[in-house]
Amino acid sequence: MFWKLQSDAFVRKREQMVQSQLRARGIRDERVLKAMMRVPRHEFVGHESQAGAYEDHPLPISCNQTISQPYIVALMLEYLQISPGDMVLEIGTGTGYQAAVLGELAAQVYTIERYAALAGSASDILGRLGYENVTVISGDGNLGYPQAAPFDQIVVAAAAPNIPPALFAQLREGGRMIVPVGNEFTQELQLVRKKRGQGIAATLEGCRFVPLVPGTPPGEGSNSGG
Repeated sequence: MFWKLQSDAFVRKREQMVQSQLRARGIRDERVLKAMMRVPRHEFVGHESQAGAYEDHPLPISCNQTISQPYIVALMLEYLQISPGDMVLEIGTGTGYQAAVLGELAAQVYTIERYAALAGSASDILGRLGYENVTVISGDGNLGYPQAAPFDQIVVAAAAPNIPPALFAQLREGGRMIVPVGNEFTQELQLVRKKRGQGIAATLEGCRFVPLVPGTPPGEGSNSGG
């Protein structure tokens, strides 16, 4: 009975998040709204943060990283216009929340996390929740995942000083990539379309993400899971 009451409380909070933080602020893509209604965000944060899992702000996770604000997740995915048959690359798995939302929207998701501990945890959570179409890779996100390229969309959940060339090269002709561009003080979301092999970038709005750091931390491996 306690678990059912707890689950019901999280469902109500998730409904409120979708209505007051997303729909009320202009998110119109019904597939994105329904996906974010289905994904239990509280499963992707530590126990100490679960009470605030559906509030309108980022939350800290391990390795000095963050799980993004729900509105920013919805905004980025709405701009990507993901179709059910698409293959998507995500850079910056974190605990796997955005990867789960992507898993609701796309046919196949590959997500890369710099920290092996986070990658392992995300893979465990996603597997437990049944996201069999999401593959987690521990490695350098700047390099992308050429083994599965080209991708229909690429979403980068860390700020780069410019559009990473290896990621753009792995984008399918006509595909879209959304990426925060800037330094630790000033960043802006950019939507990049690939047309005739060239990038056409549009600036969306200001944002704040952790930096996209090249390489992997000392002692980190390159394990993968799904």
